[in-house]
Amino acid sequence: MMARRWGRIGFGVLVAVIIIYSLLPFFWILRSSLESSAGLSQPTSTFWPIGITLSHYRDLFAEENFLRPLINSIVVAGITTCIAVVLGSLAAYALSRLPVKGRMAVLGFVLLVSFFPQIGMVGPLFLIFRHIGWLDTYQSLIFPYLILSLPITTWILTAFFAQIPVEIEEAAMVDGASIIQTIWRVFVPLALPGIFTGAILGFLLSWNDLLFALSFIQSPNMFTVPLALVNFRNAFYIHYGQIDAGVVVASVPIALVVLFLQRRIEAGLTAGGVKG
Repeated sequence: MMARRWGRIGFGVLVAVIIIYSLLPFFWILRSSLESSAGLSQPTSTFWPIGITLSHYRDLFAEENFLRPLINSIVVAGITTCIAVVLGSLAAYALSRLPVKGRMAVLGFVLLVSFFPQIGMVGPLFLIFRHIGWLDTYQSLIFPYLILSLPITTWILTAFFAQIPVEIEEAAMVDGASIIQTIWRVFVPLALPGIFTGAILGFLLSWNDLLFALSFIQSPNMFTVPLALVNFRNAFYIHYGQIDAGVVVASVPIALVVLFLQRRIEAGLTAGGVKG
């Protein structure tokens, strides 16, 4: 009994250490974003910020016009996520329900594509986008992001859809439901946890990318959040305070999306419970 209690305490301490270690970088970014420029210029740093101020956040939107990169990232990541979820769901449903020949080979190829290095795509995609006039546009980012997010979404949804018993759909059709009604009213509610998981990963891949944005975007009014952050500098000074404030602001939508989808995933798991 005592050994079990000490085991629980040790496990709790380990979890606490991991959580603190994971949150420490974000805490330091938040701390630096609230510190005055004089404090940031000091050769040494203290645990708490020196001269707490919100001037970096004010300058972020007043001088750097950070709202525009936020809108660009939301548009690009949102469109990419929607397309990836729709196409990935259709492909995953076919791979998990239809007698597709070479199913494992297809899934293996999908997984292989997701591991392909991004830097190897930049050159060919740049030549294609320049030829068709897509440079410095939303589609120059959406298309590459689909290359990254669609395979991951398809792989995850295929594995998740395969766990849903096909007898549920057959029972719905026996009761008179059409194929469309069965998919929309029976299958989709059960598949919501997997769909939202794929949406989270697709959104994160699109939101955090810097390489494609750096390669295909040139106009400041088309900058995404990561590209805007690396350009908070001039010939003589790097605006560390504004960069830290921008990182905090850019992390808020991600945190909200993850929290929102986490609740939906829990609700989907509860609604998708099937009694044996």
